[in-house]
Amino acid sequence: MTMTEEQWQKGLAVVDEVYGPGFNKMMEPLKDVRFNQEIVANQFGNLWADPAMSVRDKRLMVLGATTMLGRADLIEVQMTGALINEEFTPEQLALIPLFMLFYAGAGNTTALYRGIEAAKANVAKKKEG
Repeated sequence: MTMTEEQWQKGLAVVDEVYGPGFNKMMEPLKDVRFNQEIVANQFGNLWADPAMSVRDKRLMVLGATTMLGRADLIEVQMTGALINEEFTPEQLALIPLFMLFYAGAGNTTALYRGIEAAKANVAKKKEG
């Protein structure tokens, strides 16, 4: 894939929309890496930016898939973005792990719960500071 500067910048803007202001800074040093170009230009610039589904709806799909991987660290990143964007109410946050328990199993859902709690702590800390 040959990426244009316009595609790169559009993708970076969407990265910040999904994960919060300034998150795209971690992508900049990797601009010349083809793998990262694909993520920024296509995954974010095209797929996350596609208005056919909301960012929240796309995030729910990613959360389901990531829960099945048992990756609390990746869930934390997703949920931090969701909390910054105020995509879920406290009641919805409490329901997500309860709902997933029956689909992903206790071990994977424990990772989901940990990721949500870590994201809540991160966002609370940012608001304090």
